Amino acid sequence: MVQEDLKNFTTPVFPFTAIVGQEEMKLALQLNVIDPKIGGVMIMGDRGTGKSTTIRAIADLLPQIEVVAGDPFNSHPTNLELMSNEVKTLIQNGSKEIETEWIKIPMVDLPLGATEDRVCGTIDIEKALTEGVKAFEPGLLAKANRGILYVDEVNLLDDHLVDILLDSAASGWNTVEREGISIRHPARFVLVGSGNPEEGELRPQLLDRFGMHAEIRTVKDPILRVKVVEERTSFDQSPMIWIENYESQQQELRDRIVAAQELLPKVEIDYDFRIKISEVCSRLDVDGLRGDIVTNRAARANAAYNNRDSVTVEDISKIITLCLRHRLRKDPLESIDSGDKVSKVFKEVFEIDE
Repeated sequence: MVQEDLKNFTTPVFPFTAIVGQEEMKLALQLNVIDPKIGGVMIMGDRGTGKSTTIRAIADLLPQIEVVAGDPFNSHPTNLELMSNEVKTLIQNGSKEIETEWIKIPMVDLPLGATEDRVCGTIDIEKALTEGVKAFEPGLLAKANRGILYVDEVNLLDDHLVDILLDSAASGWNTVEREGISIRHPARFVLVGSGNPEEGELRPQLLDRFGMHAEIRTVKDPILRVKVVEERTSFDQSPMIWIENYESQQQELRDRIVAAQELLPKVEIDYDFRIKISEVCSRLDVDGLRGDIVTNRAARANAAYNNRDSVTVEDISKIITLCLRHRLRKDPLESIDSGDKVSKVFKEVFEIDE
């Protein structure tokens, strides 16, 4: 009985709906979960502002997913883009005995000291040459497929590893090549990076490849600070009771996210809005077209989140700063904040009065 209890035991996670403030971060995470093609989110802010807590909370909130039992890549049983080559081969050979199971959304932490082999996986060359089989040891990218990959202090991670993560997040695939042997597997995940700006910024080329950029600050209001401390203290003292108290709110938000995921393919954005989004990007001198693409995607995800099948000006207003602030060229002589600059140009283009 004790062994069974230990097997089923999981560390209690602070409920997402109980998190006070930090609306930018929460919105960015929710929209990326609704549409992972937005490209992930970079969260920059002060130490001790709940970044890790919030990211673990969104993963715990999400509904379970169906995977092929025993598959190291969390393969989807029917979607070809989300299954490994081994599962595809079984299906193509007409196998009807593919067992499935339901698991929680994978939440993978990438440690700062991780090597490329630990991230991408390794191929046992000796076994491949002597036995003629592709002996592949999956890495963190395999475990993160169909889930969330979280990199704390991403600004301290080696640029080469950041490149690998961003490439996989963008393409949805990871390729490992050793001595002429190549392995390719699905690696579609929401990439979430966090960091403290005091410890250094990411290179602009890498920063631009994160879909959204959320800035969080330490709460200044004393009453709000007391509320945060009291809630965290209550959770630490009796986590299971605390989780039960928020279960109805958690389920309501869970249902809302699932409904948004289903509605998303039907959401449309008017041509005039698309033109104006591109005009904002052009006036802000944003390099490339990634800013235009991400803003369109995020606006559609926000509309779906609010149960609408067409994008409104309010949807664009809500997300455009999150999508563009980190893509602006920095002028050391300019005093205006990048977020304020995006907001100012948005209001001018969309002709919104102050």
